[in-house]
Amino acid sequence: MRDRSSLAEILNIEHPILLAPMFLISNTKMTIAALESGCTAAFPALNYRTTKELKAAITEIRKSSSKPFGVNLIVNRSNPKYKSQLKTLLELDIDYIITSLGNPKEVIEACKLKGIKVFCDVVDLSYAKKVEKLGADAIIAVNAMAGGHCGNLLAKELITQLKKNTNLPIISAGGITSSEDIKQVMEWGAAGVSVGTIFIATDESKVSYAYKKAMLHFGANDIVKTTKLTGSALTVINTAYVREIGTKANLWEWLVNHSSFFKKFAKMVLAWQGMQKVRKSAFQASYNNVWCAGPGIESVKNIRSVKEVIRDLI
Repeated sequence: MRDRSSLAEILNIEHPILLAPMFLISNTKMTIAALESGCTAAFPALNYRTTKELKAAITEIRKSSSKPFGVNLIVNRSNPKYKSQLKTLLELDIDYIITSLGNPKEVIEACKLKGIKVFCDVVDLSYAKKVEKLGADAIIAVNAMAGGHCGNLLAKELITQLKKNTNLPIISAGGITSSEDIKQVMEWGAAGVSVGTIFIATDESKVSYAYKKAMLHFGANDIVKTTKLTGSALTVINTAYVREIGTKANLWEWLVNHSSFFKKFAKMVLAWQGMQKVRKSAFQASYNNVWCAGPGIESVKNIRSVKEVIRDLI
């Protein structure tokens, strides 16, 4: 039987809160602010174009805090930098790695040798059992309320299934906007929470002012799922442009789902195209913006600091 300790105990931090890794949005300032507030944080390795930039970000954070933080690693073929990023994280002895969108076997085996923890994103029980067997240290239960890539099950159902059928600590991801939300998922069996959407419109976030204003203007009913961008379900704000292009499959997604011969290549092309669209939208305002966010957008009423948002959560 594995230890179901809270995230706070696992990482020796004050609060069981992880500022979630958000593509393009997470940065060193946000991470440092979370660590100074007694929480942990992670950022996507893909937020940095080169190994030099990734190393510089980790070094900057470590100069400001000795608290544990992590890096999110995309482990499937859509990430051509996977091997070099993993090598860098192992060399720098990062505190933990969060794996997404692929088989984490290689990451888990390599990290075991270094004493680095591995938390795996899962959206269902089947995948959770697989990563538990591989030796993951915890599972991040990505539910239907998550921003960005999301699952299909609501938090209670997913946590209940995972608690009953696995022995790993469960970090609930999706729909967390208040201390009451945290208390609720902990009562259901979560060991901690991963929180993203409510940190998009913060002072430390470097996304465009238009993106931040959209976070204040739109609500939960304006969030839609699209598979058009990366081939996987992605939650975005239903802007006029999103309504115009639709949320259904294009040629590349059709190949991902229907052609075994082209599947791997098509998945790489689709993911690359989607990331480029999101990248452009995050930092410049134009008609064809695609802004990622979850239903937690409903609680975002003004632009504040990361520490102020965390203060409300705790």
